[in-house]
Amino acid sequence: MREKTWSLPARFSDKNNLMRIVINLFLVIVTFLVYSQVLDHGFLNFDDTRYVTENPHITKGLTREGVVWAFTESYASNWHPMTWLSHMLDFDVYGPDPSGHHLTNLLFHIANTLLLFGALLKMTGALWRSGLVAVLFAVHPLNVESVAWIAERKNVLSTFFWFLTLWAYAGYVEKKKVGNYLLVVFFLALGLMSKPMLVTLPFTLILLDFWPLKRWGDMKTIKPLLIEKIPLFILVIGASVITYIVQKGGGAMRSTEFSSLYTSTANALVSYVEYLGKMVWPSGLSVFYPHPGDALPVWKVLVCGLVLMGVTTWVVRATRPYLSVGWFWYLGTLVPVIGIVQVGEQAMADRYMYVPLIGIFIALSWGLAERVKNSRQKLLPILGGIFVLVALTWAQVSHWKNGITLFEHAILVTENQTPSFVIVYNNLGHALASEKRYEEAVTQYRQAIKINPHYSKAHNNLGHALSELKRYDEAIEHYQQAISIEAGYAEAYNNLANALGKKGKVKESIAYYDEAIRFKGDYAEAHFNLGVALGRESRSKEAIVQYQKALAIKADFSQAHNNLAILLVQRGDIAGALLHYQQAITFDPGFAKAHNNLGSTLARQGRLEEAMVHFEKALSIDPNYTDARKNLELARSLLEKKN
Repeated sequence: MREKTWSLPARFSDKNNLMRIVINLFLVIVTFLVYSQVLDHGFLNFDDTRYVTENPHITKGLTREGVVWAFTESYASNWHPMTWLSHMLDFDVYGPDPSGHHLTNLLFHIANTLLLFGALLKMTGALWRSGLVAVLFAVHPLNVESVAWIAERKNVLSTFFWFLTLWAYAGYVEKKKVGNYLLVVFFLALGLMSKPMLVTLPFTLILLDFWPLKRWGDMKTIKPLLIEKIPLFILVIGASVITYIVQKGGGAMRSTEFSSLYTSTANALVSYVEYLGKMVWPSGLSVFYPHPGDALPVWKVLVCGLVLMGVTTWVVRATRPYLSVGWFWYLGTLVPVIGIVQVGEQAMADRYMYVPLIGIFIALSWGLAERVKNSRQKLLPILGGIFVLVALTWAQVSHWKNGITLFEHAILVTENQTPSFVIVYNNLGHALASEKRYEEAVTQYRQAIKINPHYSKAHNNLGHALSELKRYDEAIEHYQQAISIEAGYAEAYNNLANALGKKGKVKESIAYYDEAIRFKGDYAEAHFNLGVALGRESRSKEAIVQYQKALAIKADFSQAHNNLAILLVQRGDIAGALLHYQQAITFDPGFAKAHNNLGSTLARQGRLEEAMVHFEKALSIDPNYTDARKNLELARSLLEKKN
């Protein structure tokens, strides 16, 4: 039996073409308006720093070395080169201004909304139903996390390629040309290199073959459809293997963290139902949902399992194919992130619903269209519902303004604060500390330790906040706690050494800097700090070696350039010192001390006019810089005498 044929829906009338343009404009305007406040938001101290602002491969922009790194190295338990390239391009265009990075995420979300509408319209010809799906996708609060979080670029970017794959696949089904098929493969490959979430896309295409493409018949027609997708499955298998290796090697997987297959399966069943609950009633949304571990009641697991079985049985028996496609789209696309193989500490996450929700939206939109047929009055509740979603999304976006607002909201809406919830208190403390609100940060860190006394990062961060408050003895105690919990915690060793140095125990601090470097050889800050400590002990030759090692790891380390130059001056290497002072102010033009030091070195060489330029620059940066002012006055008087 031959495969069932499918062709594009009949050509639209001029009226429908006009309405299509109107719907597209409406989608662009409403999506931009509901998310526009993200343009005033900053970077978050939750993956944004690690992935973007503190990632030297990203901050240098789109370079040849960066492109090679993106494709050949894993980082932060991820291999998604297309995502890294997009972040690099952002730095080329916007620099470190977070508004530009947020704008890119928003533009991708707008593009995704338009592509979803276009792909559904192309496959079904249903203008208003496709438009409703797109509107729900554009403004549902569950999608805020994917759009308002810069680090989730991988989500909006991979979905962009997901929809391009759907669009290309519809073109291939209409005209089975090699070029059309290669376009499908190409977009899928780009999507997998943005985020491996697309591993379920070939299965989704099989669902679309059933409806609305209507390519299914008997078993003889299904077999060619499966064979046709073998190249896509090969891509998916390759991406899955790479993802497993990278996340296993990076320590992201927690397959045994929550005790058993039963625990992870139980959490998966409950999460499937709770996601649906949050879709219907999107309140209490949080950046982090703590994993319940073994605390899930058996009755809850059984009820959720029965609900899933009941809905599945109903949609299979129903005569409406869009129900089956929508439901299995939802179930299937959630499989990689439902927690059978646990990645991270969370039980579930709003960002995981960015693609799966579309299946439910399809089922709802086509189902509602049947019920409101020839009854305009029934459209009012739908419009009212959309308005409510817009208001809820606007409110949810506001929580993502910064780390403080985000984590305070998470604490406010989360009742069951299990040990894994320590992450939220720790990150709130970090956000407060970054604003120099150290007393408040101490309170949050102590709460984190109360929830989970064995969380080494909270002890280390509490130590840092106490150090900033000059409570060094308490800080040292918590650094030691962090080390006792995590023996190879290089940052805690480094911070402990800093605190000991502040107390005048320089020799002890040197030993701990050595330990930090032993556990983390490429730790530029520890090499730098060790150089400072050695300098205090008049071991300048050894200090020079440490500064050089720090610069070998981090070439733009301006403080290391400055300190190295100071020691080179003492050793009579003026040319080397001038070179490193120049490097310091090149990498950090606002480094007033480096300008002053460079000016002093130039003045000693009789280059007074050049020296004055740098003294003046130091004063323009810091008008209260007394040494620079004295040096400038001295240089002027010497120049006047010389002339």
